[in-house]
Amino acid sequence: MSGETLYLKAERSVEVTVDDVFLKDVAKVYCADSHIATKVKAIKIHRFGEKEPKRQVFGILKLIEMIQQSCPNVVIENVGETDVLVKRVNVDKHKGFIQSLKIIFVAGISFFGTAFTIMAFHNDIGINKVFGKVYELVMGQPAANYTILELAYSVGLSLGIIIFFNHIGGRRITKDPTPIEVEMRIYEKDVNDALIETADREGKTIDVS
Repeated sequence: MSGETLYLKAERSVEVTVDDVFLKDVAKVYCADSHIATKVKAIKIHRFGEKEPKRQVFGILKLIEMIQQSCPNVVIENVGETDVLVKRVNVDKHKGFIQSLKIIFVAGISFFGTAFTIMAFHNDIGINKVFGKVYELVMGQPAANYTILELAYSVGLSLGIIIFFNHIGGRRITKDPTPIEVEMRIYEKDVNDALIETADREGKTIDVS
């Protein structure tokens, strides 16, 4: 094992579904000697207890210390994060009626909430009066009822929403991430950064002494 270089690429945040956490769960490992890589990946770095917080932050120096204890003569090169947030999550593999009910509830809230917002906005700006005025200016007479303007606006609004969110049903229009996915990734990154910084300030990071 002497003189071998091991490359360690730790993730910023990982989720595990079991209590035992191994190094392979939180980082990618590469070494020219496959036996060293296999041994390092199998290092157990933590075990979540029943009453223990389900989020733990590990400093990269702690992981390096564990690796050197297992493989003393290995040279370690860190090419990843300096801190790792590990979350213990419970995954229900049997989705039942309650899960479906939650999906329907969230979908209903999103649909009716969006519809109410659009209607309230249109009511505030008096869009019916605007369409009526435009129709009268172009056609030279007041509109008797709904016109082509309302129809074109409704179709255009629907198409605009579909194109902007890059989704129609369960399919993407393009391969680009949707605006919601981008915002969720930014939000997730900010939350992880905040949790790691909070743990570090409170001295709860699992690191070398």
